[in-house]
This record gives sequence, structure tokens and C-alpha cells, in this order.
Amino acid sequence: MQFLKTLLIVFTVGLAVAFAFNNWTNVDIRLWGGLIVGINIPLLMLLCFLLGLVPTWLWQRAIRWRLAQRLTASERTVADLRLAVATPAPVAAPVAIVPAADGDPLPPIPAEERRL
Repeated sequence: MQFLKTLLIVFTVGLAVAFAFNNWTNVDIRLWGGLIVGINIPLLMLLCFLLGLVPTWLWQRAIRWRLAQRLTASERTVADLRLAVATPAPVAAPVAIVPAADGDPLPPIPAEERRL
């Protein structure tokens, strides 16, 4: 597969060099204010290509960075939840109910804890 990738790159570069060699002529471009710029066709093609590629590439990198940040936050949350589930909650020691002296199995409720 690496061979095919290399072959495709070499073929594309060869076509670009052949295009640049055969079309190395100046083209006049009229700009605002009566300015006229003489530029070679291959350079103009390269500038147009980069003008379309660079913003798209920057946008794609920003999206990938944002998605990587979201994925990292999600993985951190999952790890925290797994840790919370893996550690058992502390179990309270069993409490023995001792019947009161008058035969009532429950002790009297203190006045502070009574609710009306």
C-alpha cells in the first residue's frame, strides 16, 4: 500500500512539474485602482490552490482539536464513574436492639428528635 501511495505522489508531482514547465508564461491580472500584476500561470495556480486549502485545513484542525478535548473529558468522566462503582460503599456495623427494662423493645425518643 505504501508503494501505491508513493507512486501516486510521484505521478502527481510529475504532472505538476510538466504543467509548470509547459505553461511558464506571464499573465496580466487587473486589480483595483488600475493596478496590473504580471504573474506566472503555475504560481497563480499554486496561490489559488493554497487560498482554498489553508482555511479548510485550519477549520478541520480546529474541529479535530475540539473533538479530542471532548473525548478526553468523556474518558475522564467514564474513568471517574468506574472508580466510583468499583469501590464499595462502607457498610455500617450491625446494631443490636436491646429491649428496655419495662419490656418495650424500642427505647424512648429524645425530645430534640420528636417532630410534631
